Order: sequence, then C-alpha cells, then structure tokens
Amino acid sequence: MENSIIQQICQNLICSAIQRCRKSENPCVLSILLKISPDSDNQIIQISISDTGVGSSLVEFQDLHCKGNQICGDKWDGAIDITTTSFGDEEIYHYKLNSKKRLIRLPSTPKNGVKFSGTEVSLSTTESIDNLVQGITCFLKMVIILKIDKVAVELLVACTTGPKPSCETLFLASGDIPVPYPMSNVERLIFGFEDHVLKHGSKLDEECKSCFTSRDYLKVGSGVANSTETLRNTGEVLEAVIIITELPEEPSPSCLITRGTTTKVLFFQDFAPSSIPLIPMNALTSIDWKSYGLSLKANAPDGEGQLVLEWENLPPFTHVDIAIHSYHIKIMFPQAQPKSYSERKLLKKALKLALDDMKERFPGVLLSAHALKIRNYAPDLAKSIAGLVLSSSDLDFLGECNSLLGLHSQEIDEQNFENHIRDKITKVIEMNDRKLQKSKESAPFLFGDDSIHEEGFHEKEEDGGFNIKRNERIFNDERKNLA
Repeated sequence: MENSIIQQICQNLICSAIQRCRKSENPCVLSILLKISPDSDNQIIQISISDTGVGSSLVEFQDLHCKGNQICGDKWDGAIDITTTSFGDEEIYHYKLNSKKRLIRLPSTPKNGVKFSGTEVSLSTTESIDNLVQGITCFLKMVIILKIDKVAVELLVACTTGPKPSCETLFLASGDIPVPYPMSNVERLIFGFEDHVLKHGSKLDEECKSCFTSRDYLKVGSGVANSTETLRNTGEVLEAVIIITELPEEPSPSCLITRGTTTKVLFFQDFAPSSIPLIPMNALTSIDWKSYGLSLKANAPDGEGQLVLEWENLPPFTHVDIAIHSYHIKIMFPQAQPKSYSERKLLKKALKLALDDMKERFPGVLLSAHALKIRNYAPDLAKSIAGLVLSSSDLDFLGECNSLLGLHSQEIDEQNFENHIRDKITKVIEMNDRKLQKSKESAPFLFGDDSIHEEGFHEKEEDGGFNIKRNERIFNDERKNLA
C-alpha cells in the first residue's frame, strides 16, 4: 500500500506522542481516533491523536506541512489543531497550525485546579477510511514490537452516520510485559521481536501453530553499542537483534511465503518504526557475513523504505530475521534528531556483538565457511582414529581410550567409539570458531576435560591421576607395533 501524505503525517504525529509518553514518569495512553462525519460529496475523516504524556513544546509540529512543491491535493488542507497542557499549567492551551506554517494561538481553557497532562492533535482528510485503518494498524503493530514501558496504544473508529452513532476498537495493546522483574530496552526488543517472528511477520494477528510450538525453535543473539563522545551527541544507542529459525521439518504450504531466503530488516528510530537511513544501510551490507557462515547475494530497499537482504546457500527450512533500534539517551522528537557520524560504526559493532552472542549461546550456529569446510572432514578423521585405536590388542590401552572418551562400559562398541571421537572433534572446531574465543589462549584439547586442565594435567600415575604424556607414549608404541 502506498504511504500517502496523510499516512506520513499520522505516523509522525504518533512518533511525537510516543516521545511525550516516554518523558512522562507515569503510565500513558496513546489513542488514535478516526471519526467519520455524516455523508457528503466527499466523506470527511477527522483524525485525532492524543496522549497522556508531558505537554507539547510545539517545536515538533513545525515541519508538519506540505513541503516544497509537494501537493497535498484535496485530501488535506494542511491545517492542524493542537491542544496541550502540562501538570504545572493552570490552563489548557489551544493552537492552530495553518498550511502556511503559521502557528496561531487560540483562547485557552482554565483547568480549575485539576492536575493532568496531555496533548491532542487533530486534522481532517478525505483519505479513504480503509486505507487509514490499514496503514495505521500496520504501523502500530510495528510499534508494539518495542514493548515500550508503561504505554498502552489503541485505535478506535467512530461513525456518526445513521440513527445510532457507534465506536469500534480496532487495535488495543500494552507495552507492559508480564514478568516479575524489570527489563532493559534490548530485552524488551528481543521479547517483542520473538513474538513478531512467531507470527511470521506478515501474519501479525496470530501465531502459526503448524510451524511453531514454542520459542525453542528460535536462536537469538543481541548486541548493544553506545556512544557519548561529543557534546553535541546526546548519547546514541544502537541495539541489534538477530533471530535464526530452524524448523525440524518442512513447514505447511501456508507458511512458505515468509520462509524464504530473504530478510526484511526492521529498523526503529527513537522508539518508533522508521525507514532505514543510508548510513545504517551501508553498515549492514559491509558486514563480513561470510565469517559467520552467511553469504549475502543481494540487497535493496523495498517500497516501504526497509532494507531487504537476500542470502545464498541457507539450509532448508531456515530463516534469518534482523531488527535494529537506534535511539538517544536524551528523548528526541522526530524533527530534533541530530545526525551522528558514528552511527555506521556503532551499528557494525552492535551487529557483530549480536552475531557473536548467538555463536556463544548456540554452539555450531553461524560457523564460518572455513570451519564448515574443516568440520566436513570430522567423520572421516574420526573413523580413521577409531580404526587405528581399535586395531590394538592391548586391553589396558583400549580401556584408557574408552574412559578418555567418557565411555564407562568395559565393552568396546566400535560405532559408539567412532561417534564420540567425531563429536569431540566437532566440538573443538566449533569452539575455536567463536569470535569470543579469539585470543592468544591455547586451543582446547580434543580429548580433554576443562576441569582436568584447570586442576593440572601432570598428576602422577601412581596417585591414580591422568597422565597425558603416558597416554601419548602408549599410543605411539601401539602405532609402531602396527607398522
């Protein structure tokens, strides 16, 4: 659906309302009311966007008009009515912003000692009610992914036509998360983004039970980077969340639309959905994805200003989802957002932290192309080692090897023995491929236990200890005998 001038204005007004709610220390309600006036030649829709946050500074409305040669046509006259007040105010202030960007102050209304705060912005349009409802609903469903703390959102449609006026609630959601402990912004993003992925993105109203039975199918990694380097920068924070879905079997045909090789990157700016700017777009495409086992085939912005990544060689029934949130520590309104030249660097750092986090939490995931190539040799190598060891007739040696692999049975099972060697080799390859393991520390032993290394591995043989040098000598002696 084309994002019309009216849709853009509504989204901008909703974003400003979100910032006012964030500034408030109290729970807030953000309400969007679409009121259909009586029938006429051109049906008029009155749009009212109100919130119970702090009062408006009015600066945020300066750019809400038809810019340059952009034609509003007959769907909006460019006028906006503003009503706002703060807790400390004794009056409710009324303003009108006309199409010439002139802010006119109207007579105020006394509050009579009542303490409350909030802002209501309204405008009239001949835009189709169906287009408005569809566009605003989709936008609000993206807003709730962020699970903004203590903000409830609702969309209502009121109809004054006919003998009985009616009002219908089309959307109702709260940012509160039912958990017994407070959550950080990135934890809320993870929680909301998981919900989004479980609903397969486009199916935002229901989870697909034919594919998902729980969140266990989702592998999640997150990263946060921030900067307060300059006085002009109010403190920019970049959050990145990456989710890889691996279904155990082919999904139902109804889900194939959203389980392809493409990723639509969701971008949020200061707690609201946004089209992705050029700087973050370049940062995404400059990531060394191959070092994480992902091959980027193509990338391009879609019609809604989001970036779409296309992957090569994704495993069957696998999908990659990415969400990015850029915000400032100091609350910023859409028109007051400063440009940050470090945004590209911060985003790359946040993405790499998210990828490394996933590698650390889920061994074997996001292995580099080099590690995958080496891992392909693990079965043959394990078979060769198992064959060499099991060809020995020294029962003590076989028992030691069996014990070394964690097999406590006295009987040697050739297939089980080979599988354990393969698993040990694979585990080491995966450990060494993790970005967090990139240090000067020595590589882990194939057949060692971490607790053994910590305690020391040169214990005396007569004390019942485990002597690696002795095992190496036995192994070399057996190899000479076989030769």
